[in-house]
Amino acid sequence: MIKRKLMASIRRLMAKRSKRKACRRWDRTIEKGLKGLKDRKELTKEQKQEIEDFYVSMIGKKVPLSSHEYFYSRTGVYSKEYVPKGFYTVELLPKANMVKYRDAYADKNMVDVYLPNVKHPHTILKRMNGYYYYEGNPVSEDEAIEKCLNLQDCIIKPTLEYSGKGVCGLEVKDGTTNIDELKVGDLFKKYGKNFQIQKRLKQHERMNLLNPTSVNTIRILTYRSKMEILVVYSVVRIGRKGQVIDNQCAGGISTIVGEDGRLGKYAYGGYTENDVLKTDVGTVLEGFEIPSYNKAIETVKKLHFQLPFFDLIGWDVAIDEEGDPVVIEWNVNTGLSQSAFGPGFGKYTERIIRELWPRENSRNRLW
Repeated sequence: MIKRKLMASIRRLMAKRSKRKACRRWDRTIEKGLKGLKDRKELTKEQKQEIEDFYVSMIGKKVPLSSHEYFYSRTGVYSKEYVPKGFYTVELLPKANMVKYRDAYADKNMVDVYLPNVKHPHTILKRMNGYYYYEGNPVSEDEAIEKCLNLQDCIIKPTLEYSGKGVCGLEVKDGTTNIDELKVGDLFKKYGKNFQIQKRLKQHERMNLLNPTSVNTIRILTYRSKMEILVVYSVVRIGRKGQVIDNQCAGGISTIVGEDGRLGKYAYGGYTENDVLKTDVGTVLEGFEIPSYNKAIETVKKLHFQLPFFDLIGWDVAIDEEGDPVVIEWNVNTGLSQSAFGPGFGKYTERIIRELWPRENSRNRLW
C-alpha cells in the first residue's frame, strides 16, 4: 500500500513537471511571435491586474501574460479573456478531449467511416498502416499502383499529419507523377504507411472568388456543454495565390465569419502578418458572404453529438458547387484562432473555462 502511494505521488510529480515544461514550450512560441511584431503594445499595470484577477477567480492561479500582449499587439483589441497558448494546449484541451483516443479519431482516412451520413471529398485511394484500399475495397500494393497510373485533378495528403503538411496537387500520366516526376510506387514510398488520394473538390463559385487554387474552408469551433452544442466561433481560411492549401500556419490567411455569414474587415496570416484587407486575387474581405453558412453550422452541430469523447472540436467544412457543406476533417487537437476571431472562446470564455477546469486532465496518465 505504501509503495503504491509512493509511486502515485512520483507519477503526479512527474506529470506536474512535464506539464510545466510543455506549457513553457508553447509560451515561448508566442513570445517569439511577439518579438517579430512591428507594433508591440505593452500591457498596463491595471490590465495585468485585471487579467490576474480574472484567472485567479476561475482557476485559482495566475497565467503567463505573453499571449494577452501578443494578441493585443496583433489586433489592437485588449481583453482579459485571451487564453494563453500553453494553458490552453496543456491544461484545457486535455480536459475537454480524451487524449488516448485522439490519434485514432484524428486519422483523416477515418473521417468518412466515423461520419458516413454527410458529404465528404471523394477518396480514390487510402493507405492505412501500410494497407491499401481502392474505392473502399482492400487491394494489394501492385493493384493500388496499377489503378493510379493515370489521375487528374487529385490531391494527395498524409493522414496523420497536421497543418496542411505534405498536401499536394496530384496529376499522374502513364505512371509518372507531377511531384518531382516520381513514379507512382516511389510516390507511395515517399508518403509512407498513412496517406490518401482524393478527387479535388469543386467548391462553390463564391468560394472560388476568395482563391481558386485552394479549397477555402470554414473552421468552425464547437463546444459540447452537456446536451447543448455551442458554436464558439467560425473563421474562413483562404489559400494564397497558386497554393493548394489554406492553412494559416502554412502561409494562408484567415478572418472571422460573423453570425450572418459575412466576413470581417481584416485577415491575419502566420504569426506576424496583420490587417490584410484583400485576398491575393483581389477580393475584398469585409462583407463578403459565405454561401450556405447556416447549413454548415447546423451540420457540425448535429455531428458533434456523434463524437462523445471530445467536447471541443474544430471542423473544416467546404461548400461544394451545389451549395452543400462538405466535411473535410475534424480536429480534436484544435488550436484557437485568437487573431482572426478574437479573445479566447468569445462570449463563452468564462463559462467554458469554469466547466473544464474541475475535470481530470486526460493527459495525466500519459505523461
